[in-house]
Amino acid sequence: MKHMSLLVAPVVAVVCLSGTAHAEPGVTETSGIRGVDVSNWTGQVDWAAVAAGGGAFAFVHASEGLNYRNPLFAEQEGGAAAAGLIRGAYHFAQPHESDGAAQADFFVDNGGGWAPDGQTLPGVLDIEDNPYTSRNGLDNCYGMDQGQAVAWLDAFTSRYRERTGRDAIIYTTTSWWRTCTGNSTTFGRNPLWLARWGAEPGALPAGWLRHTFWQAADKGALPGGQNVFNGTLSQLRTLAQPPAELAAAGRVAGDNAYVVTVLNTAPIPAAGIEVVGRSLGGRKIVKAGPGCLFSGTEAHCSIAELSPGGTAELRFVTKPNRQGRKEGAGAGRADKAGRAAREDRTPREERTAREERAAGDDQAVREERTVREERAARGDQAARENLAGGDDQADRTNGDDQAAREGRTVGDDQVAREERTVREERAARGDQAARENLAGGDDRAGRTNGEDRERGMRVTIGTVVLTVGSER
Repeated sequence: MKHMSLLVAPVVAVVCLSGTAHAEPGVTETSGIRGVDVSNWTGQVDWAAVAAGGGAFAFVHASEGLNYRNPLFAEQEGGAAAAGLIRGAYHFAQPHESDGAAQADFFVDNGGGWAPDGQTLPGVLDIEDNPYTSRNGLDNCYGMDQGQAVAWLDAFTSRYRERTGRDAIIYTTTSWWRTCTGNSTTFGRNPLWLARWGAEPGALPAGWLRHTFWQAADKGALPGGQNVFNGTLSQLRTLAQPPAELAAAGRVAGDNAYVVTVLNTAPIPAAGIEVVGRSLGGRKIVKAGPGCLFSGTEAHCSIAELSPGGTAELRFVTKPNRQGRKEGAGAGRADKAGRAAREDRTPREERTAREERAAGDDQAVREERTVREERAARGDQAARENLAGGDDQADRTNGDDQAAREGRTVGDDQVAREERTVREERAARGDQAARENLAGGDDRAGRTNGEDRERGMRVTIGTVVLTVGSER
């Protein structure tokens, strides 16, 4: 197209949004949303007639290079606004005159900015075949190789986003893009306005899956270039006024205390922000704010408004769990949790431990009684044998006395060994009971530690979900 009648940049990554559209006269959701682009060459425009003829949007030429300003810009843009059209401005690139950032600044300073008023579209970068080849002696790529062209585009679009918070729409042709950028895929986040006069938009430049706007002709029923928005009227309005984009970050601010920071990353103010916080591990929330109401394990917070780039900080404090915890410093540490669990045994656990000890003592008594009975039985047997020997020989010899003494010694040694065995078995049972008691304490401590690990806050802000702290 002639650069004076300008662009049509394909859209970028903005649609597929829902909403109720309010059709303008002559515009429907299914027939395509029509609009125009105008410049100084167009002259004065009857904007009421544009709206009556079905026009819903307009792009107005604002600037070119580093030194041209459209003398009719204010009149044309103001007329479109008065007629109720959604409008935007475009900049005709002259890459050989300066770097991209400088031209982005010139554009923003001369009508190419953006306002969160629901009626202003992001600014457009019009980059196409060099129309001044005979004047400046440069080729259609303005003397740039493909790498230089990509770098220039990046500098312009990056600076425009810095200045306005929006991604500039790129107006171009598939032919220029392929030839001069090498069909770069770098700019897919920028809405595409595709210039191709004909019945169909045709092939797209690389990096875009769809166009946002299509310039189908340089003239037609409406003044200036004839354009179509690739979407519904409600989607066009969303491109002019995108929804708030919220992000959240969190940190642990001490024992059972958590701070959540909400950030508005959109270029427009965000209002009526609702935040829901839920504590982990069933811990009761004891403090929350500012702007929060809380009960039990849940808090509801309201943020009236966040400016673009603005933040709000919310603080939550939860109550420690009672089980396995003691008042004082370090109550939640793993090494003290085990001791606390053993010290805090329930009466039932104490009764069970006493019964186990009593059972062990009864077993020891029975075993000692058995040993005594066996020793007595051996004594009776020896007495009977001695009595029988007395019948055979009334007077025992010294040898017989020695044998008797040795027999008693052997019996005593046997008894001593058996008593020692009983004591060792009893000690072993005591060790086992101690180990079991210790294991029980460790189990209780483990449960307590598990509960300690499951502490924190889970915060929901629209579709954003953030967990602060830790969970099992």
